[in-house]
Amino acid sequence: MSASDTRPARPRRISWPIMISALVVLALFGVFAYMLVLPDRVASTIPSALIGRQAPQTTLPAVDGMTTEEGAPMPGFDPSAFQGNVSLVNVWGSWCAPCREEHPYLMELAEDPRIRIVGINYKDEPQNAIRFLRQLGNPFDAVGADGTGRTAIEWGVYGVPETFIVGPDGTIEYKHVGPISADILERKLRPEIDRVAEGGIAPSS
Repeated sequence: MSASDTRPARPRRISWPIMISALVVLALFGVFAYMLVLPDRVASTIPSALIGRQAPQTTLPAVDGMTTEEGAPMPGFDPSAFQGNVSLVNVWGSWCAPCREEHPYLMELAEDPRIRIVGINYKDEPQNAIRFLRQLGNPFDAVGADGTGRTAIEWGVYGVPETFIVGPDGTIEYKHVGPISADILERKLRPEIDRVAEGGIAPSS
């Protein structure tokens, strides 16, 4: 046996780039798993700088071809209509799966005579938006077409869907990020609608 055969085997060197990459992947997986198990989406707790301020005054044209249940042209998005009303502003798109999930709760809210539900149709095709409402029902009193997404940016939208409550004086009173669920409807939206309808003061954020 030669001397070279009796030398101890050298330990394998650790590949630090591979180890760091693996740790990054594991960390991202952990964050993703944590987001999935939260009772409410973390995004729904993000405060809005617009709370307590006047709603942006940008108007939007109506969605081309969209009509009310009576067959009249659906009005576009006009913030001047907020005056004197409690308005629920919902940012949605027919391509948005969570928008489809929350839609039954918007239909339920449409039964409340104290509020107007106004839609900002975000980066959508008119025919798809019309088909979406024909299939699921139309809870909206007005819908504006935000084809560029610029109005959504002015409203501080993080993603679709998002929902705002606007008071009778045009002040944004509340914001919810993410789809409305049965829990969100009863635990957050209805109490906020009651507060605004009764002239309550918005809690400090």
